[in-house]
Amino acid sequence: MGNMEFELFAERSPITVNNFIFLADDGFYNGIIFHRVIPNFMIQGGGFESNLQKKPNAPPIQNEADNGLSNLTGTVAMARTSDPHSASSQFFINVSDNLFLDHRNKTNEGWGYAVFARVISGMNVVNKIQACETTSQDGHKDVPVIEVTIESTEINQETW
Repeated sequence: MGNMEFELFAERSPITVNNFIFLADDGFYNGIIFHRVIPNFMIQGGGFESNLQKKPNAPPIQNEADNGLSNLTGTVAMARTSDPHSASSQFFINVSDNLFLDHRNKTNEGWGYAVFARVISGMNVVNKIQACETTSQDGHKDVPVIEVTIESTEINQETW
């Protein structure tokens, strides 16, 4: 659907940014899909290939949601399970201000979701993706009817 460019916040989210760079440089994100799209909320990718084939998880990383960054429109954050420190490779792009996802305290309920980047080019692409028709498939909700694939990722040292 087009190109996106992220600015990575290495000073505020060093563990998360290093993890993202490692996975991108290793080609992990090449060929994965945006598997969860919820209009006016977020678009999520980083865990599945075509036909919802799950990619092996990278090891989990420490949650850095206490870095003072907020889940505002256009920011990129790590997806996780109910365990605050379970994020590994899946990320989401906020398509609205989702302040309820921010860090409140260091409890399971209050940890929040770690913002580690923001979209600096390609929000029009993000908006095209959030407008995709979705369905339920293989036990997953909000799956785009037509797959949206990340063809390749490239790390440009100037953007972080």
